[in-house]
Amino acid sequence: MCGFAGVFMHGCGGRQSIVHDAVRRMCGRMAVRGPDALGYWSDGSISLGHRRLSVIDLDARANQPMHSDDGRYVIVYNGEIYNFRELRHELEQFGDQFRTQSDTEVLIKLFAREGPGMFTRLRGMFALAIWDRLAREVLLARDPYGIKPLYIGDGHHYWLFASQVKALLASDLVSDEADIHGQVGFWLLGYVPEPRTWFRNISVLPAGSWCRITAQGKLIGPHKYWDIGDSWRSAPDCHMTRNDVQKVVQAAVSDSVKRHLVADVPVGVFLSGGIDSGTLAGLVKEHGVEEIQAVTVAFKEFEGRHHDEVPVANKIARSFRIRHHVRTVTRKEFESDLSRLLSAMDQPSIDGINTWYASKAAAELGLKVVISGVGGDELFYGYPSFQQLPFFLSCWRQLSRIPGVQPVTNLVMNIWAYRSGNPRWRYITQARNMYGAYWLRRGLFTPVELSTLLGGKQSCEIVLSLDPGDLIESMVDALPVDAMAAVGQIESMTYLRNQLLRDSDWASMDHSVELRTPLVDAWLLHDLVPVLRSFGRFNGKSLLAGSLKAPLNQTVLSRAKTGFGIPLAEWIGQKGIALDGEELPIISEGQASRRWAVAVSQCVYA
Repeated sequence: MCGFAGVFMHGCGGRQSIVHDAVRRMCGRMAVRGPDALGYWSDGSISLGHRRLSVIDLDARANQPMHSDDGRYVIVYNGEIYNFRELRHELEQFGDQFRTQSDTEVLIKLFAREGPGMFTRLRGMFALAIWDRLAREVLLARDPYGIKPLYIGDGHHYWLFASQVKALLASDLVSDEADIHGQVGFWLLGYVPEPRTWFRNISVLPAGSWCRITAQGKLIGPHKYWDIGDSWRSAPDCHMTRNDVQKVVQAAVSDSVKRHLVADVPVGVFLSGGIDSGTLAGLVKEHGVEEIQAVTVAFKEFEGRHHDEVPVANKIARSFRIRHHVRTVTRKEFESDLSRLLSAMDQPSIDGINTWYASKAAAELGLKVVISGVGGDELFYGYPSFQQLPFFLSCWRQLSRIPGVQPVTNLVMNIWAYRSGNPRWRYITQARNMYGAYWLRRGLFTPVELSTLLGGKQSCEIVLSLDPGDLIESMVDALPVDAMAAVGQIESMTYLRNQLLRDSDWASMDHSVELRTPLVDAWLLHDLVPVLRSFGRFNGKSLLAGSLKAPLNQTVLSRAKTGFGIPLAEWIGQKGIALDGEELPIISEGQASRRWAVAVSQCVYA
């Protein structure tokens, strides 16, 4: 795991010295992403920089930027390729010789042979940039799920790319003019939806895509090489017994965990009281990792309550004989860390605090790599939304057939929205499809509230024509016919991609920790969607737990889902932590996530 930056000058209006200086500022902003090595390379109109966190092949020869044997290609890369050893063996059969044991060298040699066609063969998480010295163009690419970030900045005479938005801003070559559409997305959902960012001239390279910037400065693409939505939509019907399905799940999940353990440094585990992390911890142990260190974050406010993860996590750790570290976070520590946390947050988000503290605890133990259960709920139908949304839409279709029901429903929902303090209920009659129903469940603010948050004539025009369901649809495209598979696709391509994975990146990297997600794997998804569509709708998590040879503690299996939460309401609801926007009339008492969103929006880029 690392961070990289690049600036490509085109046309006749730029200067080479500006390019080099900008890349140094960008890498300086990303120091925590790669404390082990810093490298630069320049060739006239382009400059590349790389911050390295050494995880595979700790030798300095594996540092980046790295050149191809003939000098034509230069690569900077962030991530891990878990099947790089198989690919290396294949290249060796063609006669390629290697100077390092790194996956980076495999990438550049494979690209020299196959070009962009290689991306469908890479199993892992990655963002990369490859400069072609012959064609004088740069290629950018990102993994299928979008685990690793890659941002592109348009600086008029310069194209910029980096692992962080804040690195691009540090270049002083990209305008910080606001993108009203990106900001609207944040207020509606609690995150900025791809491909937009908070800024008009900075965009995200979409997940599973590559693009190239030509010598003339033209950006061509993005070209989609992998769409995880296709795995949900085109999965064939499964005709297998329950036992055979369990064997498929066990083999696929175990294989994914094994691949995610590839490292030349110790690997730890984030351990909650849930099935996802408990299963992964057990599988790590089954794969022969004896000295596992598991990290659980605890909060005094949750002690003895349902949200307390510690008692169940302790049982899991004891059952697998894992060294268990419980790290208690207090409100005082949160107050002390608030400035650093907001500085680390690369794009505004209402999440990520939990991962930031878990990563802090891992770093205190000397861990560079941790395994996380992120993605288990999306893959194994773990969220309440898998049952709630199909049920809601079924009921709504029945109700809508009754003459005159919509005006009555509007009246009832307006009253309920007022009394419950949740203004989203006013939009229930607009939630006629899966996209609208999903926003109704996941949304943060409503369109009518945006005029208070945004202001300005342009903002009002956007708000008046806004349908939150259309925003969700724009991120997802077509859905499978099966309702629960449709929920899985939406959860994976919206909340998982834009919030959980993005937050996991900045939160872990701020402590120089690489976070790996065995349950967020495009190959695993392809293997499991057919069987889960047939057998996972009511027992997906039991199939995941069945991947273990030794069963999880019954307390874990029977425990109601709580989520990996923090006592945010208690922390920001007490005096002593000053948050901007507290007095806004649309922020009522007790709505911690909405108050936090306002504070984040005003502080992240301050």
